[in-house]
Amino acid sequence: MKAVVLSDWGDASNFSVQDVPNPAIRPNEVLVRVRAFGVNPADFKTRSGTAPYAKAYTHPIILGWDMAGDIVAVGSEVTDFQQGDAVYGMVNFPEPGQAYAEYVAAPADNLALRPAKLTYEQAAAAPLAVLTAWQALTEHGHLEAGQTVLVQAASGGVGHLGVQLAKALGAKVIGTASGKNEAFVKSLGVDEFIDYTTTKVEEVLNDIDLVFDTAGADTIFQSAEVLKPGGRLISIAYGAMDKVLDKRPDITAERILVHTSGDDLRTINKLIDAGKLHIEVSQVLPADQMAEAHRQLESRRTTGKIVLHF
Repeated sequence: MKAVVLSDWGDASNFSVQDVPNPAIRPNEVLVRVRAFGVNPADFKTRSGTAPYAKAYTHPIILGWDMAGDIVAVGSEVTDFQQGDAVYGMVNFPEPGQAYAEYVAAPADNLALRPAKLTYEQAAAAPLAVLTAWQALTEHGHLEAGQTVLVQAASGGVGHLGVQLAKALGAKVIGTASGKNEAFVKSLGVDEFIDYTTTKVEEVLNDIDLVFDTAGADTIFQSAEVLKPGGRLISIAYGAMDKVLDKRPDITAERILVHTSGDDLRTINKLIDAGKLHIEVSQVLPADQMAEAHRQLESRRTTGKIVLHF
């Protein structure tokens, strides 16, 4: 099979398309013919060697976790899927998922059936981002209907899903993005839009129940300022949470890392089937343009998700 192989830590130029052996499956795994695979900020952080979990990897390596495709073989212990099923999922995160390939061996409990409303490309764009948003809002943020949520970087791959999930859970949602993305963010259903390039959120907001921060850096300090006492700040970006809590000891502040869950995907599928969740794919590129996909991600100016295929 063909796969995008990373030869060493560092620049995206270290990627190349190579012929490699097809993966063998274990009893609890299925073999998926990959129709499309997605990229995330976690991918370029891993490629550069800066992600903490990357230290256990050895080169050459096939990166990637998000994929969608069709099952072509089933392990002896698998009972939930059969050959021919269209599936999607986040494979083995944060261990090497090896999804930048024509075939991937995936634990069955990492996967869910691909919703009929999603194309392969949309499904491949979804898993890491949608699981991150879902777990941030529910498992860590304990979001309840009627509460107010601020989603920082609401036009991004994770942010645009966080907005929609929060609305589906019955929250009032405020989203930040640059002015050029205002129409897109409003189309997601936000109750209020803030252009962060012209307005400081801490000057116009207060008494917020939950902030979902996907931007990091100084944004977490601004986010903390708008929370009510007892509010919750959930971030997926690197930042000095201890310093945040020094300034706001009356809130909960937590940086989270997504975990693989086929069960969560099945729950999210119900929202997709109900038309409450749209997956925005900004570009579909051929696999040999992996370096370009990573460079675009690193610019932090992408809207929605980038997907590739062979």
